[in-house]
Amino acid sequence: MTTTETGFTGVNPQVGWSLRLWGVLAVLCIVVFLDGLDISNIGVALPSIGAELGLSTTSLQWVVNGYVLGFGGLLLLGGRTADLLGRRRVFLVAVAVFTVASLIGGLVDDGGLLIATRFVKGLAAAFTAPTALSILTTTFPEGPARNRALAIFTAFSASGFSSGLLLGGVLTNIGWRWNFLVPVPLALAALVGGLLLIARDKPAASGRPDLGGAVTLTAGMLLTVYAVVTTSWLLLIPSVALLAGFVLIENRVRHPLVRLGILRTGSIVRANASMVALMGSYVSFQFIMTLYLQDVLRWTPLQVALAVLPLGLVVVAGSPYVGKLVSSWGTARLITVSMVLLTLSYLWILLTAGSHPHYLVQMLPTMLLNGGAFAFGYGTIMTQATDGVADAEQGLASGLVQTSAQVGMALMLAVTSTLVASATASGSFTSFRPGLVLVTAVAVAGLLLNLFAVARRSA
Repeated sequence: MTTTETGFTGVNPQVGWSLRLWGVLAVLCIVVFLDGLDISNIGVALPSIGAELGLSTTSLQWVVNGYVLGFGGLLLLGGRTADLLGRRRVFLVAVAVFTVASLIGGLVDDGGLLIATRFVKGLAAAFTAPTALSILTTTFPEGPARNRALAIFTAFSASGFSSGLLLGGVLTNIGWRWNFLVPVPLALAALVGGLLLIARDKPAASGRPDLGGAVTLTAGMLLTVYAVVTTSWLLLIPSVALLAGFVLIENRVRHPLVRLGILRTGSIVRANASMVALMGSYVSFQFIMTLYLQDVLRWTPLQVALAVLPLGLVVVAGSPYVGKLVSSWGTARLITVSMVLLTLSYLWILLTAGSHPHYLVQMLPTMLLNGGAFAFGYGTIMTQATDGVADAEQGLASGLVQTSAQVGMALMLAVTSTLVASATASGSFTSFRPGLVLVTAVAVAGLLLNLFAVARRSA
């Protein structure tokens, strides 16, 4: 075994992993599992939350987007802070905040307070997610060892999303608050495990966190989503100004939140754009199906969870093979396969559903194809986004791709919720079609981008 500069135990490809190394990987996997779980399990609970707390459809999307925007808004700061202050320290503090916010979220009785706790949890996840990934990528060297570790890591992340669909239905049948309370003991276990197993490390980079960049980026994103949800288009002017200010700050500060030069690497740009297409369409599709099945067809939360279970099973079954496939095929081809499956999944239900889709004929094939796209795409995109990046910028690269995922989800969900705000009143799936068209268009854009890249490489 070898030791990296950051103090973490590295991996000799010729020697098996130690129990301590497996333990560190388990801690990281628990945290990323909870990050995914907290997005998907709430989707099934939204109608129950709305009924008890008196929240409208447009207000309910903030229960999801509060977490997503807190997550996405500070992900880059989270990754950079881990590089500057030490990954272990940042990771443990963020897990502690996540645990407390989860407990409070399960106890509140006000919609505004619930959204606030979701935002705080998102802020904590903004530090745990990139830090966990950068701990992993600096522990396992590029090649088979990292591909294997990333496959396990992303399998847990994907399982968090997929398990949340089923677990959310089961827990909502008992009471929607359990969706907030169940993660608490798991987060506590990760906190204790991190304290005991993750070695102390030194900062991988020097300088100060770019707070100006973090503030302008987060404020710009929040204002953009709010403008879309409320159709207050004039608010897009200050939001664009804030985002432009972010770019100016990054070009001038000594230690930027985002070294913009990293975006000159085509594979990194494609990875981030692919993540927007995958996660943005995935969460918006889940939002559409949850509203249709519960509010139109009057299915119970458990029935909805069982309906989307096949998607989760495909994710769990396919994710462990991603590491070997990446080693054999390369990231570009595997991401293209993922985008093909993603596009076909939405095209199928869009073209065949009619006004009252049949589950086995229209919905189930869409779930299976979507699960395949997520299983083969998510981990592969993460691998492509961090390949070839120096250790000192692994936190930046990790935060950047995860920011793309959260921004994609937030913006897509905001637009989708606006398009289908009055859909449940019609009692027909046709009224959900505008949202589904948007989801399909984003998937097609992701496919074309990757097809072009593969074609250029082949030529």
